[in-house]
Amino acid sequence: MKIATYLLLFLSTPAIAQVFKTREPLAHTFSVVARDPATGQMAAAVQSHWFSVGTSVIWGKSGVGVVATQSFVNKSYGPLGLQLMQAGKTPQQALTELTQKDDGRDVRQVAFLNTKGQSAVHTGSKCIAYATDRHGVNYSVQSNMRLTDKVCQAMEKTFLANAKLPLAERVVACLQAAQAAGGDIRGRQSAALIVVSGTLAKESWNDKLIDLRVDDSPNPINELARLLKLQRAYEHMNNGDLQVEKGNMPKAMAEYTAAEKMFPANLEMQYWHAITLANNKGVKEASVILKRIYAKDANWRELTRRLPKVGQLTVTAEELKMLLL
Repeated sequence: MKIATYLLLFLSTPAIAQVFKTREPLAHTFSVVARDPATGQMAAAVQSHWFSVGTSVIWGKSGVGVVATQSFVNKSYGPLGLQLMQAGKTPQQALTELTQKDDGRDVRQVAFLNTKGQSAVHTGSKCIAYATDRHGVNYSVQSNMRLTDKVCQAMEKTFLANAKLPLAERVVACLQAAQAAGGDIRGRQSAALIVVSGTLAKESWNDKLIDLRVDDSPNPINELARLLKLQRAYEHMNNGDLQVEKGNMPKAMAEYTAAEKMFPANLEMQYWHAITLANNKGVKEASVILKRIYAKDANWRELTRRLPKVGQLTVTAEELKMLLL
C-alpha cells in the first residue's frame, strides 16, 4: 500500500486526523536503543529511507536514557520521555503515560531505555508491515515497513553476539545486520547515531559523547560506520595533544601514529603530527612529513608560515626555513 493511500485512510477518521501534521515526518525505519553495562554508556542508532532521520527519531540525555520514536513520528516522545525518566519513571511507566494520551498511538513505534538497562517498546497495531520489536535488559530493537520479518531478529542476534565491541560500533553493527536482513522496503537514505554517558553531564554542551548524522546518502549505514571510525581516529589525535601537554612525547607519537594508520590519506592528521614533532626538537623528521604534505596541497605551507606569529610553532628562523622547503 502506498504511503499516500495509507495516510488518506487515516485522515478519514477525525480523531486520527488531528495527529497527522506536516511537522510529524513519516519516518518508517529500523532502530536500536542500547546500554553497555561495563561503561554505563547508552546509545541510539537509526536508518531510514527518509531525509535526515536523525533529527526526528533518536533522542538521548546523559544520566537519563535514550529514546527512538518512529513510524508516524511524534517527536515529543523524545524530550517528554527523557523528562519522565529523569523524574523517576521507569521506561514502561513513561511510555504508557505518553501513549495513553496520544490519539495516534496505533501508528507510533517507540522505544525507551534508561540508565539501569530497563527497556520498553510500543509498536502500534496500524504500523505498516513488517512492524515488529524485540527487547530485553540493556536493549530494544524495532522496525516497521521492512522488506522481511527477519530485521528485528537480526538486530537482536547481532547485539547479543557482540558484547565485546564498544557500544557505538555494536549498535552500528545492528544496523548493518538489519540491512542485510532486508532493511527498509523502500531502500536507504539516512542514518544517525548518538551515545550518551550513564552519568549526568556537568555541562549541557558536553551531553553527547558521539553525535553523528548522515542526512542523505546511497549507503548511509556504511557512511555512518566510516564517520564513527573517523571520530575514533580524531580521539587518538586529541589524546596525542593531551600527552604533549603532559610532556609525554612517546605516548603522543603513538596516539598520532594510531590515528594516521586508520586514515593514512588524511593530511590534517599528518600535518599536526609534524608540527608537534617540530615543536619538540624533531624538525628534521617534521620537514620530511611536511614536504610530502606540501606536494599534495601547497596551502599547508602557507599555514606553516602563519603558525609562529600565534605561538603554535616555536622554532628558530632557520628551522622555519627548513620546515617550509
